[in-house]
Amino acid sequence: QHALLININSAKSLQKILASNLGPRGTLKMLVSGAGDIKLTKDGNVLLKEMHINHPTASLIARSAVAQDKITGDGTTSNVIIIGEILSQASRWLAEGVHPRALADGIHLAERKALEFLDKCAIQKKPEEMTNELLSCVANASLATKVHAKLANVLTPVVVDAILCVKQGEKPIDLHMVEIQAMQHKSDVDTQLVKGLVLDHGPRHPEMPKRLKNCFILTCNVSLEFEKADTNNEASWESAEQRQKLVEGERKFCDDKVRKIIELKRQVCDTEDKGFVIINQKGIDPMSLDMLAKEGIMALRRAKRRNMERLMLACGGTAVNSLEDISPEVLGQAGTVYTQVLGEEKYTFVKDVKNPNSCSILIKGPNKHTIYQIKDAIRDGLRAVKNTIDDKCVVPGGGAFEMACSAFLHEFASSVEGRKRLGVECLADALLAIPKTLAVNSGIDQIDALLALKSEHKKGHCVGLDIWSGKPMSPEAAGVYDIYRVKRQLLHSAISVATNLLLVDEILQAGKAKQ
Repeated sequence: QHALLININSAKSLQKILASNLGPRGTLKMLVSGAGDIKLTKDGNVLLKEMHINHPTASLIARSAVAQDKITGDGTTSNVIIIGEILSQASRWLAEGVHPRALADGIHLAERKALEFLDKCAIQKKPEEMTNELLSCVANASLATKVHAKLANVLTPVVVDAILCVKQGEKPIDLHMVEIQAMQHKSDVDTQLVKGLVLDHGPRHPEMPKRLKNCFILTCNVSLEFEKADTNNEASWESAEQRQKLVEGERKFCDDKVRKIIELKRQVCDTEDKGFVIINQKGIDPMSLDMLAKEGIMALRRAKRRNMERLMLACGGTAVNSLEDISPEVLGQAGTVYTQVLGEEKYTFVKDVKNPNSCSILIKGPNKHTIYQIKDAIRDGLRAVKNTIDDKCVVPGGGAFEMACSAFLHEFASSVEGRKRLGVECLADALLAIPKTLAVNSGIDQIDALLALKSEHKKGHCVGLDIWSGKPMSPEAAGVYDIYRVKRQLLHSAISVATNLLLVDEILQAGKAKQ
């Protein structure tokens, strides 16, 4: 009993800490590191990963909630609240002498019924019904829980357009093709989508052009600098002339490669209004940069490998590993390429591409706290839109599913015999923690809100809580939706952890005693 009470109290303590963050009107937490770095956030995933947790039970719950975020991209705070509430509801019956195994069996029975009800409650959407409006509602519902309403409205079209940009027919959506780049500049509402690419470095030669139009882009993985041999080689000479020949031979090896690029540039840029850009994964030495600058070529070196993949999807063309057979067919195209200098940082923009299948989200903010907050919000928003497209369905939000599922489980409990019935009722009551917490965080009386919602559900209306007025609202009419796979994973994960903790009767220290 002592171990069980410890587990229940630690789960309730973690629930109490995170509950105030739930929903669009939740409060923020301030994380202070040992070095004095400060981060303001209400993202449950960030809090659970970075806050210092000593208690083993609380640490277990935190890890399971973080795993939920890794799998689905959302639901960490709800996970902690549901686990804490299940254990809190179970403690009433445990005090009356009910065995934990009977409650656990009842909760697992209720879980199976809740998952069946989730499938019935989900609103199926055909591919043609996955409109921009629906995806915007899903994205806004996710973003509004992480950032303030004005910023969420700015980020919503950015996130939706980014997903639609990288979506290629029926192929799986690759979120790695959305580059997220941050600039400590202007305000948070200046965050924008660039249908192209933003690179976090620029040309290394002062004479290179800073802005080009109608550009041909060569993406390559070719060393344009002299490299040391992999093996230990020795070269000997008898005179200064021989040494000079050796140096010239090394230089000619690089210069021949550069001349091939210059020949290709002259071949395709037949008028002055066309530009030529090289983006190379390997290095370019100063002599080669100088030759390219004299021809008016913009060259970037040491680009990330992931950006090379994004460039091909955004601009077209093919990445080349050798300059032996380069031709105009391997070149990509972009309307504008320009460099922007911000303090000591350089950024290169590749914009106005014709059929982009890769894009960049350019985050702007006045300080690091804002940028971190927007990054976390965009990550969750992208996952929310992707999951909706993959699931082909949505779930009514605003606590509507939890209210409906609770009523369904209470009705089902009346047909269950024996002590399992108590476990079913535990889960039914625990699900009400979500609408209750939304009401409390919105400054609304939770009892009045819950009674109003129950009254509407008895009439057969699937309604959620309007966090602004405190009255019941139709999620479909208001455009408030939850993600199907988040709810499904939440029921699986939270119930599994809660029932396992219920069945713990002793906490022991691992490891053998020292002799």
